[in-house]
Formats: sequence, C-alpha cells, structure tokens
Amino acid sequence: MTPEADQTENPPPQGEDAPKPIQPPPTPDLVEQQAAQIAELKDRLLRTQAEWDNSRKRILREKEEAVRYAAENFLEKLLPVLDNFEAGMQAAQNATDPKSIAQGFEMVLAQFQQALREAGVETVDAVGQPFDPHRHEALGHHESDEHPEGQVIMQMRKGYRLRDRLLRPASVFVAKTPEKEGKN
Repeated sequence: MTPEADQTENPPPQGEDAPKPIQPPPTPDLVEQQAAQIAELKDRLLRTQAEWDNSRKRILREKEEAVRYAAENFLEKLLPVLDNFEAGMQAAQNATDPKSIAQGFEMVLAQFQQALREAGVETVDAVGQPFDPHRHEALGHHESDEHPEGQVIMQMRKGYRLRDRLLRPASVFVAKTPEKEGKN
C-alpha cells in the first residue's frame, strides 16, 4: 500500500473525535495580563454604573423641579394682567364715567383671555351644540319647540379645555320635547 492510498482509506477524524490541540499552560505573564484586563473591565463597569446612577438621579431631580415650577411661565404671563386689574380697580374708585370703567375691565379681560389662549386653554362651545356628557354638565332640561331634543339651549358657566384635556365642563340646560297636554 502506498502512503497516498493510506490517506484516502483512513481520513483524519473530524468533529468530536478529532484530537484536541494541546495548549501550553498559561505563563505568569499571561495570567498577569488577564488579571490586569479583568481589573480594568471591572473598573470600567463600576464607572459606567456610577455614571448611569448619577444620570438617573439628575433626571429625577430635573423632573421634580420641572413639575414644581411648571406653572412659572404661565404665571409670568398672568402678572401683567394682575397689574392692570389692580390699576383698573384704583382708577374705578375715582372714576365718574361707568363706560370708562367697563372699557378698562374689557381690556383686562381680553389680556387675560390672550394669556389663557397662549397657554393652550380654550373655551368649550356649548350653545347650539348637541349635548355631549364628555364636554357638558347638564343642569336640567327645558321644554322647547324651537330646538331639537338634546341640543344645548342655555349655558350657565363656560367650560374649558387645556389642549385635548377637559379642565371643566360647561354647565348647560338641554332642550327636550314638550310634553303633550291631555296625556294619560
């Protein structure tokens, strides 16, 4: 048998049966290198965990501060309204013309409404709208031939929304069909 034939008849074992290469025992330098690498990785892990913890604490602190002072910007817009209201009250004490007093209060009201609009507050339109229990609070019903049943016919107090969230429902009276006389 030739050496070439011997190789084809008995190929070297593969997979699990293959002999494992013999690794030389680790040298003290290799062990020292690996220990230094492990120490460096542990240090990096501890630093990363500390940075993460500090970031988490900072974010919580900033969130608490944002909640605590959330109204600050809005209140800064209301202070001029308050100033003008107080000035109007002082002027009203000495004024003799009721129209000028009313005009001053209309200006303060417009300024106040503008500050609310800028903050995202909108009024809930009620009169002439179908009654919506999600936007309106029914105070009662009034019989009406002029309005369809379920339509808001009178508003006693305005409702308000902050963007898409209802702050206060409008207090309303709703139309109902008049009861027919002579009904048993």
